[in-house]
Amino acid sequence: MDRHAATRRLKHLAATAGIRMSRMHPHMLRHTLVTTMLDAGVNLRDVQIAARHADPKTPVRYDRARKNLDRHPNYILAAYMASGT
Repeated sequence: MDRHAATRRLKHLAATAGIRMSRMHPHMLRHTLVTTMLDAGVNLRDVQIAARHADPKTPVRYDRARKNLDRHPNYILAAYMASGT
């Protein structure tokens, strides 16, 4: 299976599940795996091994990006609106 076949399969599964996204690709699953492991407290070395990243700096980039979402204006606005204030 090449990356194009994987993308087609993922889009088919997403459509079957009722998930509508304009840009669905297999790397999204890898990204979700890495960020979920980091959220669960798995150490960076174990994340690197699980994701099969050759460079130990790669999971660090995911970790930095994950923490930056908390400061993203959309998330701040959503938290403000959810608080009811």
